Amino acid sequence: MEFKAGDEVEVSSKDVGYGGQAWYEAKVVRPMTRLGRYTVVYDNIFKEADASKTLRDTVETAHIRPRRPPETDWAFSLHQLVDALYNGGWWVGVVSGISSTGVTVTFLATGDIVEFLSPQLRAHLDWVNGEWVVPIMPDMVRTLFGMGTLVEVCSNDEVFHGAWIPARIIQFFKSKFLVEYRDLTSEDGTEPLREVVDYPFIRPSPPETAVFERFKNLEEVDAYYNDVWWIGVISKVLEGSRYIVYFRTWKQEIEFAHKDLRLHHDWISGKWVQASRLSIGLMLFHASCLNYFTYLLETHPSKYAHSNSFHFIPCGFQIMFLLYGPAFFDLLAIR
Repeated sequence: MEFKAGDEVEVSSKDVGYGGQAWYEAKVVRPMTRLGRYTVVYDNIFKEADASKTLRDTVETAHIRPRRPPETDWAFSLHQLVDALYNGGWWVGVVSGISSTGVTVTFLATGDIVEFLSPQLRAHLDWVNGEWVVPIMPDMVRTLFGMGTLVEVCSNDEVFHGAWIPARIIQFFKSKFLVEYRDLTSEDGTEPLREVVDYPFIRPSPPETAVFERFKNLEEVDAYYNDVWWIGVISKVLEGSRYIVYFRTWKQEIEFAHKDLRLHHDWISGKWVQASRLSIGLMLFHASCLNYFTYLLETHPSKYAHSNSFHFIPCGFQIMFLLYGPAFFDLLAIR
């Protein structure tokens, strides 16, 4: 679509902010269609040197579109995808609250929450092939992560590093999701905590596994602790359907009831995969060898602290050193 001088348009920013690129209202001053560019003057962006004068800029065709028709219906609904007029531009967000004083919007990408009056909002639409259309969610995302779907989120927060947090999807835009956590609450504890997360940090809820009487020693499990799921290994089976679980992250053991555990699965390439007890056992066996080697170094440093320290370890043990990780060493070290 070509524009002529005087046309009212919207221009996307070169900077990424609240929910991606913002769209700023402007007018075309000079079309340069052969060069694929337009000179525009912004309605609400001003020069730094003189705040009384609006800014002119030259933009490429890919960053310009017609101005949206004025909004006539300001009846917004909870979780609706909207554009919010903020800092002179239209930014994508999700309606996260409605009250008598205004509409609360959560910006996708930052998670910032701002309250607006209805005239400062509009339903979000995309400009595709010369017309305004409602955004379409990709088939794969819609199948796995539709609105309301129960999921688990891997948080970047240091407190929950390595854990998976139960949540449900509130809204989706491009590669970002607004989720509401099942058991985590806001700082004042009055409502469920919500957060914006990127696609790589979200997965479906693990499959329901068949009900069984007991977990077995060395089985890899998820343990529900402090409102999230942590990966651990059954290190001891107790009476009364209780278990000791070892967490390598903390190098610590904690006792759990059967109901607070589940078999561990990994979400890999769109499929759920369960670790085998054999691989866990081999990994733990290697670590026990490493623990023995460390013990010898500490008790006989003059004899074993040299470059050929492996000579006293049987060949099979040496292979285990090379093939598997040190998890069981941590387990033995705390006993």
